[in-house]
Amino acid sequence: MSHIDEARQVFQRIEEAWSEGERAALLTITQVKGSSYRLPGAKMMMTESGKMLGSLSGGCLESDLYGWAEKAIKEEKPRLVQYDLSESEMWTLGIGCKGTMEVAIFPIHPDDPFWRAVREAVARDGLISLAIELPEGVRVLFNGTTPIAGDIDRLPESVREQLERRLHDRTKAEVATVDGRRFYIDTMRPNERLIICGAGHDAVPVAALAAKCRFRVTVLDPRKEFNSSARFPGAEHLVVEPDEADPAPLAGSWWLIMNHLQMRDEAALRLALGAQPKYIGVLGPLARTREMLENIGADLSSGPIHAPVGLSIGAETFEEVAVSIVAELVAVRSGQTGKPLHGKEKIHT
Repeated sequence: MSHIDEARQVFQRIEEAWSEGERAALLTITQVKGSSYRLPGAKMMMTESGKMLGSLSGGCLESDLYGWAEKAIKEEKPRLVQYDLSESEMWTLGIGCKGTMEVAIFPIHPDDPFWRAVREAVARDGLISLAIELPEGVRVLFNGTTPIAGDIDRLPESVREQLERRLHDRTKAEVATVDGRRFYIDTMRPNERLIICGAGHDAVPVAALAAKCRFRVTVLDPRKEFNSSARFPGAEHLVVEPDEADPAPLAGSWWLIMNHLQMRDEAALRLALGAQPKYIGVLGPLARTREMLENIGADLSSGPIHAPVGLSIGAETFEEVAVSIVAELVAVRSGQTGKPLHGKEKIHT
């Protein structure tokens, strides 16, 4: 899945390179067959002097990619690079992914109106999509389903239809082929908002790990001494009782219910169910969750409830429980089951 914060960081670093008198390029994975370290839509940047931000392969291809990026920047022309990761002897890299990967390299010029529009859209933190002909040609930027920049009248209608059809369930970038022409389609979304109801000691590692896994964390707890930036750096704070919170601005969020106080948990459950939730995870035994739901006039089918929350990994410590919980969040967000990779022929695809 493409995350707009990754694109924002890449473009910010590109602008920094310009301020330092350097030219730069955006690199993105356009297609993967078999296994790879990252999925289509992953992005990084490189400058002509070799400075980098991000990674497309965990570090094993970046030195080779730099050589191609240097050429693309010098020629001021986009370029496609193909890697067969099963041919490790060819690259003398010992890569273990055993798949094929295509990377597009786009030199970014500060005066290019298309990329300027993309940079501005990324900074606004909304839902946007790109449709770019490979290796070069038609380029269109969409705000939701509305084209707002680029070669709008030249984009084939079938490409636009595919972009719109899977706008809300596209989990990774893809390539559409129309009359022999290839178009890279990438939908970028803001990070999902995760509301952690409860600011206890066990919530601290959950919030920290969730933030590292690209969730925007909000902590909801009325206790000022617990719900603070000192304990939850980088998080937003709702210092109110759950039954005093307005559900409207919280709509479409992910929820974790972990107050350890049943009355407050019941109020948090009621709030979450009334806020068009994408996910509700409830800490604690299933019997307790059923009792709380019954007390508020709901049941397990009343929403996207996961109880007990987390994956079964034998977690005991706060940190282990955090891994269990956030692993399930990532799995659900990616449309995966959270089962072991053991025995799978393909990974991360």
